[in-house]
Amino acid sequence: MLNLKETHEILVNFLKENINKAGFKKAVLGLSGGIDSALVAYLLRDALGAENVLAIMMPYKSSNPDSLLHAKMVVEDLKINAKIIEITEMIDAYFKNEPDATMLRKGNKMARERMTILFDYSAKEGALVIGTSNKTETYLGYSTQFGDSACAINPIGDLYKSDVWALSKYLKIPQPLIDKKPSADLWEGQTDEQEMGLTYKEADKILYALLEESCSEEELLKKGFNPDIIKNIITRMTRSEYKRRMPLIAKLKR
Repeated sequence: MLNLKETHEILVNFLKENINKAGFKKAVLGLSGGIDSALVAYLLRDALGAENVLAIMMPYKSSNPDSLLHAKMVVEDLKINAKIIEITEMIDAYFKNEPDATMLRKGNKMARERMTILFDYSAKEGALVIGTSNKTETYLGYSTQFGDSACAINPIGDLYKSDVWALSKYLKIPQPLIDKKPSADLWEGQTDEQEMGLTYKEADKILYALLEESCSEEELLKKGFNPDIIKNIITRMTRSEYKRRMPLIAKLKR
């Protein structure tokens, strides 16, 4: 169990130190209306001051209206700078010639479109792009390479989803964001847990045993974890390993 006061201080100091080290005084992040980006916004406010944080909300036409509503709650509470940029025209212009595109392809395109906007505003505002992906999502492969996983610095990359909820409660982030079911908001009614076939609570317990306690699959079974869920998680970790690495480069003898 994390010491929440200490964790908050560590993450705020981490942001201060590394943003300054990179030569920046300001930060930009995508604010989705979900708990992860909300938590990062609170950490950035505490690290840099509200005047040095820019949150960009980037809805698509099928996005849940609650997503924008909850993102605005965060902006209002923190008094940070904010901008809304609709991505519908950009996405639809591309897929006009790809009528058979799956929701996965569209979702990946949206994630990467949003990240190009953040990096453009990084150049425009002289603000470093800050990441919002947690450890659970990263190890389950539930992120888009060069999309939502792209950033210069990620303060919550070592927090499990359970840690994100706990720290968010500690920082008194608006309750609707804490209570809502996590969703990538790719289509109406979509939720992360439904799509993955497991709950974050289940995933966190198994991931913690694998990553922090170095448990083997056999040891997980002895602990009483569901074998199907174990297999689901290990398969996802294996298949998504390339996302957690820098691009592989073939080394040649000189």
